[in-house]
Amino acid sequence: MDLIPAFDASITLAPIKDLGTTPIGHRRIIDITGGTVTGAKLQGKVLPGGADWQYIREDDVTYLDARYTIETDDGALIYVSNQGYRHAPPDVFARMIKGEPVEDGSYYMRCTPWFETSTPQYDWLNRTIFVGTGSRDPEAVRISFFEVT
Repeated sequence: MDLIPAFDASITLAPIKDLGTTPIGHRRIIDITGGTVTGAKLQGKVLPGGADWQYIREDDVTYLDARYTIETDDGALIYVSNQGYRHAPPDVFARMIKGEPVEDGSYYMRCTPWFETSTPQYDWLNRTIFVGTGSRDPEAVRISFFEVT
């Protein structure tokens, strides 16, 4: 099994909507305002209108649950459902919760996306397993997606 770089996404975000503590955890909704997708096999933009419906568990692990749409440079639409985990040492986690920038590599952020499209050129997305590694700054999330072969 190998990981082959597929494409990168830079996803811009609106301010956090903090719902507070719910029965599941500390719920936060972060609207997606746009972004870009670049790579050898896929180029386009992230359309506004999606969001990350994340929650923070009691053990300070953030469960990521983002759903959004990519529009490729040639007009195809691709639905993305992306789940994952983010966690960090307590001092880094405290800065992240406040929306402060933190260094890449000072925390763990991994995801397991799946893609859905009706466009034949991108059918490979419908039948390929991917994993991703991400980083977060106050205005954007950056994710590198890899094909699992």
